Amino acid sequence: MADIDKEKRELSDEEYERRREMRRKRMALRKKKQKRRKLLKRVVCVAGVVILVSGLGYAGMQIREKGQKQETGERQKAADKGKEQNTDLQSQENILEETGDSKGPLEEAKFYAAQYDYDKAIARLKQEPDYENNPEMQKAVKEFEETKASCVSWPLEEVTHVFYHTMIVDTAKAFDGDYKEADYNQVMTTLEEFNKITQTMYDKGYVMVSIYDMATVDENGNMTPGEILLPPGKIPFVLSQDDVSYYHYMEGDGYPSKLVVDKEGKVRNEYIEDDGSVSIGDYDMVPLIDRFVEQHPDFSYRGAKGIIALTGYNGILGYRTDISYETRPEDLDRDKVKWLEEHPDFDLDKEREEAKKVAAAMKENGWLFASHTWGHQNVAEASLEKLQADTQRFKENVDPLIGGTDIIIFAFGTDLTNYEDYSGDKFEYFKSQGYNYYCNVDSSKYFVQIRDRYFRQGRRNLDGYRMYYNPEMLEDLFDAKEVFDPARPTPVKPMG
Repeated sequence: MADIDKEKRELSDEEYERRREMRRKRMALRKKKQKRRKLLKRVVCVAGVVILVSGLGYAGMQIREKGQKQETGERQKAADKGKEQNTDLQSQENILEETGDSKGPLEEAKFYAAQYDYDKAIARLKQEPDYENNPEMQKAVKEFEETKASCVSWPLEEVTHVFYHTMIVDTAKAFDGDYKEADYNQVMTTLEEFNKITQTMYDKGYVMVSIYDMATVDENGNMTPGEILLPPGKIPFVLSQDDVSYYHYMEGDGYPSKLVVDKEGKVRNEYIEDDGSVSIGDYDMVPLIDRFVEQHPDFSYRGAKGIIALTGYNGILGYRTDISYETRPEDLDRDKVKWLEEHPDFDLDKEREEAKKVAAAMKENGWLFASHTWGHQNVAEASLEKLQADTQRFKENVDPLIGGTDIIIFAFGTDLTNYEDYSGDKFEYFKSQGYNYYCNVDSSKYFVQIRDRYFRQGRRNLDGYRMYYNPEMLEDLFDAKEVFDPARPTPVKPMG
């Protein structure tokens, strides 16, 4: 939302901890005497039933709640899909429950192998005391070794990178004819479109990988190419999402309001209904991808998810974490003023603690964070002095909440240079601030540079503009005509 973003600024766990504790206990119990294994399995089995019943009860509660709001039909459809995924997941938890599988070492190893980490899967079984006398484990190790031997090293220069902005939950509100409609139509993606794209890419064999798999950096900032090993038929890609701050200007326009950690320890969205009530569900990329990988672990390479690019001026992840909300300088923009008037009980420390809690849960589940610059800066046009001040704000207001980052994803689709190698004062400054991985927006299928001092990758926008004007550029990923949401106004506004 570059145009709206710029305009606005110019105008003025419980369950999460429980699951972690369960995993720690399982690993401790496995190291004890063999005579306790049968008892452990019985206990975990009962726990699995409890989780299943609780999950189904939670899903049923959501269904009843949504049934009372039929007027939001578009959002209802997306929410129902998320609930179907959650119900499916409950039926699979006794088979693949992340890395702390209740079925024991064999199923745990199968989970690692499903995410292409065959060495980890093999090591997991070989560390078992009874491995040498267990034909089933030995057979599994042989299969893992054979699959690993069939893997090929993917050319790093042919790894594509796709990205989104915040998902539109209710198209009737986003496309309501006001001055923001055209921009939303350009650069946003609807929930229905996103779910179709994700499923299609999975069906085609795409697998999410981390940019840290593509290149590694040492303590001196020197880059070394990595390696991605996948079975034939699998295709690696990098995923990212920009502006995950849930800006003030989006309020009332059919978008989620924040990310939260629910009672089950899962990261989900909060959505504010017309009557002011709050619904919790899977309404944006992070929870939707989490649910999808829970059902399809082979969509993730060794646990990788996507990169979340954050600004800071409206806070992060839907929490108002910037210091300006507390200091209230004279030039505070009117969106912030209005929000503070509506929230007289605002507590900066509380907002920051909640944001840290969500960020920690996301990182635990494979997500990475990137700077999108604190103030959504155009790095090509901004002076070095402005970028220095902006970076300092990011490091003071955002880095402490996410644990820091060495990734920067440039706003407005700009870059430090065109296609030549990086050099100059701006690059040297960002490098001195610890940034090693750089991403711009590039319309080509692949654009990857791995140089001695940096990693650079172009990204492809999967939004209304690209699907409407350049569907042929997306054919390797999906059929844009099959994905394009009929609720979108046409024609989509041209760029410029």
